[in-house]
Amino acid sequence: MKLEQLSVFLENRAGRLCDVTKALADAGINIRALSLADTSDFGILRLIVSDTEKAKQTLKQHGFTVGRTTVVAVEVKDEPGGLHNVLKVLGEEQINVEYMYAFVQQSSKNAVLIFRFDRTDQAIEILTKAGIKVLSGDELYNL
Repeated sequence: MKLEQLSVFLENRAGRLCDVTKALADAGINIRALSLADTSDFGILRLIVSDTEKAKQTLKQHGFTVGRTTVVAVEVKDEPGGLHNVLKVLGEEQINVEYMYAFVQQSSKNAVLIFRFDRTDQAIEILTKAGIKVLSGDELYNL
């Protein structure tokens, strides 16, 4: 139930994000989720893609610095309190959220939250015991 996320380090200049998306599109790789954070000098693009290994190789061939990180995808109802319910369960067990991002499925009444935890295996166990749906890679890629 762990997912592989790619982290791409980008110079903070016009066109670099477009270069990433073109390389992935040309390679037939679909982006399922993303987050972009920046500083004055560089940005970190976090991606969940349809083919992690192919995307990593493609981006490296285009000169990008790429890392891999383990994350967890959680599905919740898209309603007030959906995120709070997940964070409450994690907080009660002292699981730290290092970062997260989310997206809403257009054809559903659910949202998907992507988390990076300090204790990933424990977080998955706690969420599952609480009845919170943790998505596999196949489930996420086929939403």
